[in-house]
Amino acid sequence: MIEQITSLQNPKIKLLTALQQKSSERRKQGLFVVEGQQELQHCISAGYEIDTIFWCPELTSQDRPSVSLTSHGVCPPVRCFEVSREVYEKVAYRGSTEGVIAEVKTRNLKLDDLQLGEHPVIVVLESVEKPGNLGAILRSADASGVDAVVVCDPLTDLYNPNLIRSSVGAAFTVPCVACSSEACISFLKQRGIKILTAQLQDSHLYYDTDMTCGTAIVMGTEHDGLTDLWRQAADAHIRIPMLGQIDSLNVSVSAAILMFEAVRQRQSL
Repeated sequence: MIEQITSLQNPKIKLLTALQQKSSERRKQGLFVVEGQQELQHCISAGYEIDTIFWCPELTSQDRPSVSLTSHGVCPPVRCFEVSREVYEKVAYRGSTEGVIAEVKTRNLKLDDLQLGEHPVIVVLESVEKPGNLGAILRSADASGVDAVVVCDPLTDLYNPNLIRSSVGAAFTVPCVACSSEACISFLKQRGIKILTAQLQDSHLYYDTDMTCGTAIVMGTEHDGLTDLWRQAADAHIRIPMLGQIDSLNVSVSAAILMFEAVRQRQSL
């Protein structure tokens, strides 16, 4: 019989809340939080292991949460709790998550775990700070078929709930690695992947730059741009033409433009 939880003071709900709010707790427990049927199904399809599921029967059309999980070839989770609508609405970030929140075991990929094709496209982000930007970049990476996203010297963890939500499942469909800039540069150089740094200074227009070979598109923060380490490691510097009075774009918009340029060039071959 599934245990029912009706109090926000329940230790299991307190842990769920801590996982949503604190990266230190996510690291300590080796767990992160996923809300919603769609996101959870992407998560399961990507091979993540469900640890605990919280289910509000008033907000889902499923008789049991295990119904949707077993339909994707996954056994019911080890632990499942039925929560009241009041509890669910307090812990859920969005109201439209179909009454399902799960705690999922983290899985930290390394650079050597990446399975890359002959001419991969990799997006590299140096010191990305805003999880919403990273989530949006992952959505574009999924849409454009990018092989991987590498976050160097990250200022946010890859299981931040805002990142998971803003990626709408792409956090699970696109391989994503966190590492140092030095390790990433060494990885790219060893594999002959061309490094293109997005910068305004000493650069060429992005559409005049060949992206049909193995390519790493490297983006910095909106405020500071890239460090000299990446500028010096680059095989070419590229820029997006700016025709207005403001000389910068949101990093997720810039990344999307460059990713789809790689798609355009490869489709025209």
